[in-house]
Amino acid sequence: MITTLKNIATIQTGLFAKPVDKGELVYLQSRHFDENGHLLSTLYPDLMGDGILEKHILRVDDVLFASKGTKIFAFVFKINSQLAVASTSFFVLRLTDKNVLPEYLAWLLNSQSIQEFLKRHALGTSITSISKKVLEGLEIPVPALETQKKILGIAKLRDKEKSLKLEIESLREKQIQNQILKSIKI
Repeated sequence: MITTLKNIATIQTGLFAKPVDKGELVYLQSRHFDENGHLLSTLYPDLMGDGILEKHILRVDDVLFASKGTKIFAFVFKINSQLAVASTSFFVLRLTDKNVLPEYLAWLLNSQSIQEFLKRHALGTSITSISKKVLEGLEIPVPALETQKKILGIAKLRDKEKSLKLEIESLREKQIQNQILKSIKI
């Protein structure tokens, strides 16, 4: 089945707020992520809770979609130990269709073909932005849950393969460097 994103999720913009040194909530910003959408570090509460509406508090399995800037990616929010809100750099996608796994949606949004489509429809030149309208109309293939799980399993294995290849290459480089240094007796 193919549907549009607006038919399987609510799409809400993140919140504009001013972070503080010590707060009550985590204020997720794109700077907390690398270019692949992975969290870079431990998150600390840096936003006061005054005036924050319940609808802005992130829930486990919300999909954050970074829609502004050089890094366009999706991330599944899994932190249930701290209250958090997303900044305006993100759209918060809250699935309404129980036949779609949040991890599958994030994987799909991060896929090369969807990324290329979104970049073609981005607004701006130096700092790009994906509009809510483009996101709402994005066509989403929704296979059976078992198929989604298999896709995620394959994607996880592929990520592991890439990681192992990088590790092998790094070890090989060290080995070659050591052999060269031994040959010139350093």
